[in-house]
Amino acid sequence: MATLICERPEWKDLQSQTAVVKKTHLRELLKEEERCKSMIMAFDGILLDYSRQQVTAEIMKKLFNLAEAARLKEKIEKMFNGDHINKTENRSVLHVALRAKRDQIIHSDSKNVVSDVWEVLDNIKGFSERVRSGDWAGATGKPLTDVVAIGIGGSFLGPLFVHTALQTAPDVAEACKGRRLRFLANVDPIDVARSLDGLSQETTLVVIVSKTFTTAETMLNARTVRSWITSALGSDAVSKHMVAVSTNLKLVKEFGIDPNNSFAFWDWVGGRYSVCSAVGILPLSIQYGFSVANKFLQGAESIDNHFKTAPFEKNIPVLLGLLSVWNVSFLGHPARAILPYCQALEKFAPHIQQLSMESNGKGVSIEGVPLSFEAGEIDFGEPGTNGQHSFYQLIHQGRVIPCDFIGIIESQQPVYLKGETVSNHDELMCNFFAQADALAYGKTPEELQAEGVSEHLVPHKTFSGNRPSLSILLPKLTPYTLGQLLSIYEHRIAVQGFIWGINSFDQWGVELGKTLASHVRKQINATRKEGKSVSGFNYSTSTLLDHYLKVKSDVYSSQHDSFPPAIFPSK
Repeated sequence: MATLICERPEWKDLQSQTAVVKKTHLRELLKEEERCKSMIMAFDGILLDYSRQQVTAEIMKKLFNLAEAARLKEKIEKMFNGDHINKTENRSVLHVALRAKRDQIIHSDSKNVVSDVWEVLDNIKGFSERVRSGDWAGATGKPLTDVVAIGIGGSFLGPLFVHTALQTAPDVAEACKGRRLRFLANVDPIDVARSLDGLSQETTLVVIVSKTFTTAETMLNARTVRSWITSALGSDAVSKHMVAVSTNLKLVKEFGIDPNNSFAFWDWVGGRYSVCSAVGILPLSIQYGFSVANKFLQGAESIDNHFKTAPFEKNIPVLLGLLSVWNVSFLGHPARAILPYCQALEKFAPHIQQLSMESNGKGVSIEGVPLSFEAGEIDFGEPGTNGQHSFYQLIHQGRVIPCDFIGIIESQQPVYLKGETVSNHDELMCNFFAQADALAYGKTPEELQAEGVSEHLVPHKTFSGNRPSLSILLPKLTPYTLGQLLSIYEHRIAVQGFIWGINSFDQWGVELGKTLASHVRKQINATRKEGKSVSGFNYSTSTLLDHYLKVKSDVYSSQHDSFPPAIFPSK
């Protein structure tokens, strides 16, 4: 049987350090200036400070030893070399090829995939320019100024995060003037209604994102929006108003979309890693122009190169990944808060939540051996300062949750009010700096007593401190730095998986619910059309289904002659 990493002496060596570090408060660690200096580093405009982590120089050395024992360098090289490191699906893992320079060579199955990537990028550039210029018009000749991208999971969260971050950036705002980009993911018809609200069929282009063109939720939403298009413009309008990002050209054609209007991606791109493929680059290029989307790719590529070549002691994704392994598997902290002090990054935590938890939410090693240690993180977050007035109470005085503070030096929308002590952005960043120290230092009963706090309130106002965090500072939030931030977290998550010895690139846990939902779908259809009673489920599910079908039938029979047709929002 394969050996788990926890059976290695390097793992046990680290375990011996946990009791020591738990007795050493961050107040003491932060007094060690040389230690702090060694834990602050810069790369390509990014500053990382992890001195508020519960680690010493000795622990970091032992973490690097663990990385060597886990063959981290070798695994990184295998990923970049196109080896089939996704063993359960027998695939390469090459999202790095999506942002490689045109002249780079990255092989998968003896084929240089970079040339394929750039062929698609060139097609995206040409198509997006035609749409933006009006050369590609709708069925009635009107320019297509609105885009609805239909996808789910990584095909939705990644592009949404980038779009939300860019739409308030002044240097790209002019490029998207008069244009709207919306994302439809949830199969809930409320999401359809919101996505189409205020849009006109004549000016709307729909991008359907589905690798296989069989994803149930995405394809139902696609058929629903197709019905909305054709109800106003006729069936011939599909060829002008709908395009696809898919590998299944047969089903694309059967849907009514010209295969020439389909943009490829590959099985070596996982959905949650696909924002740098046509999945994200197509809608973002239509909205902002290809040059903006390309700067995003260039930012990601800068970190890819750093990750591949920098020594581990100065390698940002490696350092972050090792620190997460330390917090989760050794200190027993299962969660992580992602706290960007920038409203434009409001969709960053949801994207990383999926990227991390779908990647590393595994219970067996890559060889199929059950893990005897905790792996994976529970990720959540909100922008500061909103989060401070929401869940920071728990972080300060409840459970210990390591925090990632992400700050931006120059705001996208600076405001300076005459007479104010600091600018609005300075006020935001005052909280960024203060919160990390508040978590680290806390407040002692003695300090509270010296301030004259009533004795009965002292226990309630005491902050234990010693709560780990790290800080990442970006110069500005631009397409380039967004690409950097994405790549840092993608590789950080891969590092965690490489150390734990799990497969971060499959997601079999997603499949079971889909399979069971198909059984329920068949039952609902059989009950409605053939009057068949609910069967084949446990008592609880049968009762819930019976109740659902009966109440819904009663409601519709009192309001309609038959099951109601699709109702679209008015223009």
